[in-house]
Amino acid sequence: LTCLVLIAAELSAAETHFTVGEHTVAPLEVFQDCAECPEMIVLPMGKFTMGATLEDSALLARYFPKPKAGEPSVFTQEGPPHEVLIDQPIAMGRNEVTNEEWMACVDDGGCRHTPDPTIIVKFKDVKADDPRQPVIDVSFYDILEYVAWLNAKVGSDVYRPPTEAEWEYAARAGTSTKFAQGDTLTKEQANFTAFQWVGDRYFSDRNRLGMPISVDKLDAANGWGLRHMSGNVFEWTMSCFSKPHLGLTTSSAYLAVAENETSCRLVIKGGSYTGSKEYARPAYRGSRRENERVRSVGFRVLRETGGR
Repeated sequence: LTCLVLIAAELSAAETHFTVGEHTVAPLEVFQDCAECPEMIVLPMGKFTMGATLEDSALLARYFPKPKAGEPSVFTQEGPPHEVLIDQPIAMGRNEVTNEEWMACVDDGGCRHTPDPTIIVKFKDVKADDPRQPVIDVSFYDILEYVAWLNAKVGSDVYRPPTEAEWEYAARAGTSTKFAQGDTLTKEQANFTAFQWVGDRYFSDRNRLGMPISVDKLDAANGWGLRHMSGNVFEWTMSCFSKPHLGLTTSSAYLAVAENETSCRLVIKGGSYTGSKEYARPAYRGSRRENERVRSVGFRVLRETGGR
């Protein structure tokens, strides 16, 4: 049986609700389906502008070699900006899935892979194995085992990875600026690496953390209470990478495409401790193969809150 733990209520009863067991949950309310389940936040329904302008995308060009003659000097995979309606109600993980949450799945026999938390920091091996640090070194295939385990726990097929449209909607939290926090991002708000010019080269900040931090650290929540959507670790989505954007108009359309795709490079979002703040913009899109396990990539889960 599903055991719902209510943690906080933020909005009035006039908003859209959904029911789990005997409990009613409102938008921006934090809940858990079970003791081992991640904390989830119900997202308001709405629409947003997905993607970035060529001007914003060009911020990334400074970190890469100049293009050859006739090639564009900007990252065209972030455009074109287009309006997307969130037409299916969802909740998003408050945090990146943590080591302790992943190991609960391993210990229960639901996940076969035990991640290696070793990260090289200033030429030394460091273990990012604190229970509240985000799990890393997990492939998309590993994640599918985790969400299957969650679904078995709650007795319903409601958990899955987010599409890139759902992820970006959650990351923006109703904003239209470069970051959910505004047009800039500080080291107090996100775990990223600062870079500076020295001569004709970029060098990283010597005081950088160089590793993911606990999901509870920093002033890292956006306006909807979702933490570390910018920085800390890149996050898997279930969407195949395309260039440019598909330009679809609804979240259900993005989900239908993602569910019908087979093997591909999947979109990763959100930036990480290894990259500059430009990678932490909600519009940024990178990609990885489904079977890759990477020290700078983790994930958060989505929960469907209405029928399809």
